[in-house]
Order: sequence, then C-alpha cells, then structure tokens
Amino acid sequence: MKAVVYTQYGSPDVLTLSEIEQPSLNDDQVLVKVHATSVTTGDVNVRNFVFVANGFKTISRLMFGYNKPKKHVLGVEFAGEVVGIGDDVKKFKVGDAVFGIDGFGMGAYAEYKAISENKGVAHKPINLTYQEAVGIPNGTLTAFTFLHKLGKVQPGEKVLVVGASGSVGSAGVQIAKYLGAEVTGVCSGRNVDLVKTLGADHVIDYTQTDFTQGNEKYDVIFDTVNNTRFAKCKSVMNRGGRFLVGAGGPLAFLQMARTALFGSKKIISGMSSESQADLTFIKELVEQGHIQPVIDRSYAMADMAEAHRYVDTGRKRGNVVINIVPA
Repeated sequence: MKAVVYTQYGSPDVLTLSEIEQPSLNDDQVLVKVHATSVTTGDVNVRNFVFVANGFKTISRLMFGYNKPKKHVLGVEFAGEVVGIGDDVKKFKVGDAVFGIDGFGMGAYAEYKAISENKGVAHKPINLTYQEAVGIPNGTLTAFTFLHKLGKVQPGEKVLVVGASGSVGSAGVQIAKYLGAEVTGVCSGRNVDLVKTLGADHVIDYTQTDFTQGNEKYDVIFDTVNNTRFAKCKSVMNRGGRFLVGAGGPLAFLQMARTALFGSKKIISGMSSESQADLTFIKELVEQGHIQPVIDRSYAMADMAEAHRYVDTGRKRGNVVINIVPA
C-alpha cells in the first residue's frame, strides 16, 4: 500500500510517499480503507516537536524514540470504510463507514489502517462525508474531555475559550454551548466571524483587546494553545473558577497540584479521551446538529509535506484534511 513515511525527525521534507506492507489483522481488529486523514498539532509534534511545551521534549523523545522515531507512519485521525475484520470482531462489518483516532498507534497516513474494534473507532456520522468526519475526533474529544469531564462546565457558567478558531478551540466553543454555557471566544481578527458562526456569544480579537485586563469574569478559561498563564487570568476568574490547560508542560502540572491544595481557583490539565463510548457520543452530537467540523484546507496525499508546512505556522483554522482517496 501507499503510505507517507518518515525515518528521522525534522522539517516536513522528511515525509516521503512510499510503498509498504499492508497491516495484518489481529482477531479483535478491523482493517479500514482510509479515505481521509488529517494533520494535527500532534502529528507535527511527533514529526519534529514543533509545539511541545518546554520541559516535555525529552519526555516526548523517550516516548516516540529518542534519536529517531520508533514508528514510521504518522496520522492519528482517520475516516474510511471497513474492508476486513478479525475472527472475533462483533461491532463492525465489512462495508461499514467509520471514523476514529489512534493517538499512540498512529498509522493513518496510509491507504489502510488496522485498529482494535474496542479502541477509538465508531460508525461515521451519517450527515458528514469522510473528509468532514475526519475533522471531528481529535479536537472534539479533547474539548469534551476538558470542558465536560475535567472542567465540569455547568449550564449558565461563563466559559472563555482561548484559541477559539483552532481544531480544539472551534470544538470547544460548540461543546461549551452544548453544555449550556455563555461562551466567549478569543481569536485573531480574521477569525472573528468564524467563531461567531460556531455559536460564541462574544468574541474577543486578541490583537486589539487583552481579556486579562477587562472587567468580565469567567467561571472557566480553556487555553487550547498555551497562549496565556494562570497568574495573568486569576483576576478575571470567579471564585471556584477553573483554568483548563489543554497544551501545558510540567509547570502546569506542578501548579495544578498546588492549586488543588490552596485557593478557590484551580488549574486543571490531563489527557484527552480516545474512548469508543465518548467518540460514539460525539457522533450523536454531530448527527443532532450540535457539532460541525471546521475544515481549513485539504491536500492530496502526495502533498503531505506542504500540509505539514502550513500547520507548522500555527495559523490553521480548524482542521487540515488529507485526501487519501480523492474526494
């Protein structure tokens, strides 16, 4: 099969289109013919640690390979068709349209992807194409984990989303609205209209206004891009406020431990869910019209390096899609 492969860390130029063996199936796995994948910040981080927080680069290298990558095919998100099943598979059948995420397994930059039927794979939302569906799992599961599971957002609370036009941020605005919050999005001026269309009640252009200097107070601040700090935000947080760090480093975890013991305002961080149950719930929200994907650009498989170059700029809106099967 065709796959985009890399054997060393570096610029997008380390990515090459190659021929490799198709994955073999274990008894509990499904084989997905990948129609679309994406370029997430996670992908560019594993390629060259582009957005890894200070203090986490050594840990990341230990996880993914210190001197060179242990796994040679990136791609955490996928959408496609089941073309093979293992002997014990019960939840899926050949011909099913599916989508999903495999953060540590990766491997979606290829024509075929094998994954356990019990991991982060679910039937594709019926109202989305493969190219649209692939923009859902990573960002939406992250937003759902932080806002609902960790942040415990309640109806009527005021939620501010920093980085509201990105993959996680655009999903965060929509998840917060679904949870019944009054939502303020923070983004650049060129993305204000986009964030409004996602349901934000208020939008702040950070190039014009510093929300930490304003009079409005928030119950939850969700920093999706590591662009601000708890110390700067405390003055605009209500008593009992939660500062959610979606892309934090070791300092955030140390501060989380300290704020858990002292004061009424807390720092919260953690790992995003990839559970099948959560992905299935997100699928239902999409089908009910609560969540829509934001697609910035689409690229052909052969143009993977160019897609990575764009994501490296840190300016993408929503999601960048790679068409493995031409749309």
